[in-house]
Amino acid sequence: MANRQYNSLLRVLLLIAVVGVPAVTNAQDQKTDPLPTRPRSVATPDTQMSAKDERYRIGPGDVLEVLVYNHVELSRPAIRVDGRGMIRLPLLDGEIQAACKTESDLSSELTTRYLEYQKYPQVDVYVKEFNSQPVAIVGAVRTPGRFLLQRRVRLLEILTLAGGAGASAGRTIQIVHNSGAPFLCGSSNTNTTDVNEGVSVYTLKDTLRGAEAANPYLIPGDVVYLADADQVFVTGNVPRPSAINLQEPVTLSRAIIIAGGLLPQSQSKVRLVRQDTTTQAKTEQYFDLKEINKGTVPDITLQANDVVEVLREGGAKSVLRTIMGTLIPTAAALPARVVY
Repeated sequence: MANRQYNSLLRVLLLIAVVGVPAVTNAQDQKTDPLPTRPRSVATPDTQMSAKDERYRIGPGDVLEVLVYNHVELSRPAIRVDGRGMIRLPLLDGEIQAACKTESDLSSELTTRYLEYQKYPQVDVYVKEFNSQPVAIVGAVRTPGRFLLQRRVRLLEILTLAGGAGASAGRTIQIVHNSGAPFLCGSSNTNTTDVNEGVSVYTLKDTLRGAEAANPYLIPGDVVYLADADQVFVTGNVPRPSAINLQEPVTLSRAIIIAGGLLPQSQSKVRLVRQDTTTQAKTEQYFDLKEINKGTVPDITLQANDVVEVLREGGAKSVLRTIMGTLIPTAAALPARVVY
């Protein structure tokens, strides 16, 4: 009886073993078979270069930390890149160019050069102080300042960091390039004029909307200048005589509207005084607002430093009456003293 039970148990165990072997084999096969994957995009040299260009490139004045693992005597906690972009390190002959290289580029070069002295050198380079890539923004911005770049930055970003354009900003923004910069790594910006030309000029409106052609990458040493807007002046018989910023084209009639329009007793004719920027000679012109409103006379566009004067009815006599009307009440209010 016991033998029968033993034999039955043995047959069951053998059956389980035989059936279980294919199951385990299939599971192993499933683990070893590669899973279907999506085709990987191969990085082309162009994409590699564009990614590389976004990384910070070392320049003169930067302070580096060089760590050679297991060799404290070769490490340097702070080493400044000299004005020519060079550094010196123990055991390595001559100077090493650090400028225009990324941290990983310089690490790879130093690792290769230390192979002469170590079997498996491991060298890491870190930028501790970023001093080599300053740009400045001045003029009609809310917070003019100087910025030390740790990555590539476009014009619109610097303008935003400076608080944006001020209320008196003009219509153009300029980049003054430092042609004497010792290192301009890589190709210069394709969206700007050549660095040797000195100045690149863009339309502020295009820059603010992020247009590619008006939003270039800045180059170390660049100075961004946002000029104040040109002005015209409205005087005479208007509620608010004032200076008007020419942030966009302004016509004669619009300038008068900005100044509050015409006061009572105003003439329909206005006087425009314009100064020639070359000879400094002044010329006077008269325009009839009624004719402009009818469309029989063109509504001219004002130029920088134009003076628009709204005249009163009566001409000089009217002006004299205005002056007397102001002086007489003032004189009447003065204290009286007796002359003996």
